[in-house]
Amino acid sequence: MTPEHAGPGLAIGPLLLVPPVLFWVYLAAALRQRAADRAGWSHWRTASFGAGAAAAAVALALPGHGLAAHMWQHLLLGMLAPLGLALGAPATLALRVVDRRAGRAVVRLLRRPAVGVLTHPVTGLLLTVGGLYVLYLTPLYRATLTHPVLHHLVLLHFLLSGYLFTWAIAGPDPGPHRARVPVRLVVLGVAVAGHATLAQLLYAGLLVEVTAPAAELRAAATVMYYGGDLAELLLALALLVTWRPEPRHARAPLPASAG
Repeated sequence: MTPEHAGPGLAIGPLLLVPPVLFWVYLAAALRQRAADRAGWSHWRTASFGAGAAAAAVALALPGHGLAAHMWQHLLLGMLAPLGLALGAPATLALRVVDRRAGRAVVRLLRRPAVGVLTHPVTGLLLTVGGLYVLYLTPLYRATLTHPVLHHLVLLHFLLSGYLFTWAIAGPDPGPHRARVPVRLVVLGVAVAGHATLAQLLYAGLLVEVTAPAAELRAAATVMYYGGDLAELLLALALLVTWRPEPRHARAPLPASAG
C-alpha cells in the first residue's frame, strides 16, 4: 500500500473523549432544565444530540486507512453527526440554563451583521461542499496523509462547517438572521448537485488530486454519492419537521389624512 492512499497514522486517542464529554455536558444541562421547569426538556432532543455525539465518536474511531474509510469519516463527522447535534437544539438549552446576563450577551452577539453572514446557508454551502472540492481537487488531501495535525484540522472543519450548514438549513435553534425556507431549499438542492458532481469526478478519476487504485476511487465515490444523498434526504426531512410558518407582521398604521 503506497503512502498516497495508506492514510496517516493518527493519534486520535484524546479526541475520542470529546464527543462523550460534550454529551455529558448536554445531559447535565438537560437534567438541570427538567428540575427547574415542569415542561422539562424534550427526550427527543437529548436522544438526537446523543446520536450525533455517537456518530462523531464512531467517525473518530475509524482506522482512517484508505480513501473509502476517509469518506466514511466525512459522512459521519461532516453530515450525520452535525444533523443529530443540531436537532438537539444545544443553543436553546444553553440559553435556558445560563444566567440572564450571559444569555443577553449571547443574544446581542448573535444579532451582529457578521454573524448573519456567517450563518447564512450559502456560507455553509461554500464551507462544506466547497471545502470538499478544495480537499480533493487540490494537493490538500495528499498533504493530510503525511501531516496528522492537518488531517485533524480537516476533520474539525468537517464537523464545524457541517454543523453550521445543518443549522442554517434545518436547525431548531432560533436565530435573528434565518433565511427563508425557499432559500434554504434552493441551497440544499445545490448541495445535493455539488456532492453528486464531485462523486462522479472521483469515480472517474477526473480532475481529482488523489492517487489511489481505481477500485478504491470508485468505492469512495460510491460512499459519497449514496451516503451523501441519504444524509441530505434526512436533512430535508428535518427541515420539513422543524419548519414553522412565519408569523405575519402586523400591518403598518395608515398615515393620517391631511387637512
